[in-house]
Amino acid sequence: MNTLRFNFTGYNAIITGAGAGVGRAIAFALSAAGASVLINDLNPDRIDDLADQITAQGGQALPWQGDIANRFQAAGMIEHARERFGRIHLLINAAGVFKSESLLKLDEWDWRRMIDVNLTGAFFCCQLLGRVMKDEGGGVMINLAPAFDYPESAGYSASNAGVIALTRQAAREYAAYGIRVNAVCIGAIDEEDMPPIDLAHIPQGRVGSPESVAQAVMFLCSDAAASITGQTLTVDGGASLLIP
Repeated sequence: MNTLRFNFTGYNAIITGAGAGVGRAIAFALSAAGASVLINDLNPDRIDDLADQITAQGGQALPWQGDIANRFQAAGMIEHARERFGRIHLLINAAGVFKSESLLKLDEWDWRRMIDVNLTGAFFCCQLLGRVMKDEGGGVMINLAPAFDYPESAGYSASNAGVIALTRQAAREYAAYGIRVNAVCIGAIDEEDMPPIDLAHIPQGRVGSPESVAQAVMFLCSDAAASITGQTLTVDGGASLLIP
């Protein structure tokens, strides 16, 4: 498969939720293209392992264990990246939690946790780093969200609908400061914990890979997308075409 080639030498990025899946693939892709990356996750073992792998390949990775749903931890993450790297050019909000439960039975704690991580965490990172990027000449932010609603996923769907609205509002407000903000909406991806997928629901007849999402993120981060902001790029093999 041919892939686009990007050069992010001299760029510094923060990637939340980088411990596994799509976030991990994005961290590998950006570092391979020359970027220095701060990789965040709640699980320290996963990001320590990822940092070791990136370093072994000649890249520069800084692990940061923390919960972006906590404003102080999100702020600490950003300041740690700035102290180590200097200016931060890219933010990838890939952190997310999912709990499948019917609306009638959904526990309040699970509801709040999905809103806190998926939406409020993205808000904290976009706001706090937006203030920095405004003063330092701009940057790029990418928020990840699902391409469609899943059955019995009221909290997940509500939080990610908010992410799309946040993306559009941030893009509108930040454009004057040279900050672009877009979303990548993801369909069925080939990951370890992915539930069984009926390929009949995907026009391309296959699930995507984390690397294919990483390529879309890399494009939106690059100068090739210099005039694109406030948009959603859907990577789902055409599955959303079948939703009425």
